[in-house]
Amino acid sequence: MNRLQKVGVAFLAVLFLLVAVLILVARNQALSLVYSPLEVRDPLRLNPADFSLQYQDVITQSSDGNTLHAWYVPSTNGAGIILQHGFKSDREELLEEAAMLANRGYGVLLTSIRAHDINEGELIAFGLKEMPDIDAWVKFLQAQEDITSIGMLGNSLGGTLSIQYAAENDAIKALVVHSAFSSMRDTINTSVRYFTDLPPFPFATLIRFWAEQEIKGDIDDIDAKKWIGKISPRPILILHSLSDVAISPESGELLLEAAAEPKELWQVEGVRHASFDTELAEAFEDKVGKFFDQYLLGVE
Repeated sequence: MNRLQKVGVAFLAVLFLLVAVLILVARNQALSLVYSPLEVRDPLRLNPADFSLQYQDVITQSSDGNTLHAWYVPSTNGAGIILQHGFKSDREELLEEAAMLANRGYGVLLTSIRAHDINEGELIAFGLKEMPDIDAWVKFLQAQEDITSIGMLGNSLGGTLSIQYAAENDAIKALVVHSAFSSMRDTINTSVRYFTDLPPFPFATLIRFWAEQEIKGDIDDIDAKKWIGKISPRPILILHSLSDVAISPESGELLLEAAAEPKELWQVEGVRHASFDTELAEAFEDKVGKFFDQYLLGVE
């Protein structure tokens, strides 16, 4: 073997090693994104009592057998609102929103889904498997004697799940989505950079491939733009920040474009992901509160 051949073999060996490392890193990151074992989740540190709310601990089961946990603050105005947390989060994320709405008389159900909070399961399927969980919570709220109408507010992944559920279930009479992604395809580059600290190229495609093997589904099927138009004539309020670095900042406009009336986009700059309720607290309470007052209570 001459010198040129040796250099070629060495180059191919290095290239093969580099590709193998890239594939291994991508697979490990994909597994980290789609799995959430109970032992690595943050413990709950607060509950509604820390916000001066009287509440009930609720346990239910999804139709496919997952045990789920929630907090319920009863209604005094006849309407109830489901609050759905985001990716690898829990009920505690929504306590500020719960206090705002409960103080207006709404019943609030702070829900959780499989592979989150203290629930069973480890696999996060981004809506491909979670609809029975949302449905179990809607059925719980429908069974409460103090509830005659139901709204929903979802943060981030919870917002996208809320769109998916409401599109096929008219029990949800009004919907607020806070920093939801318009589709996995739309947000994958932004989200891979945020959640993994890796550049989208070449990792987004590789991570997508490995994630699809685990969830046994097609990422392109996770597309809220295909669902959101079905919610009409029920209203939807979309909250999104142009400064969002976790979800593609274009998601709010894409959702608005795909939605039918009545619809509204509240879009700002300078607010972090899913943080309208803390960084614009007074405006958030006023806008979201009046939205639910109008569409759940008939207050003009």
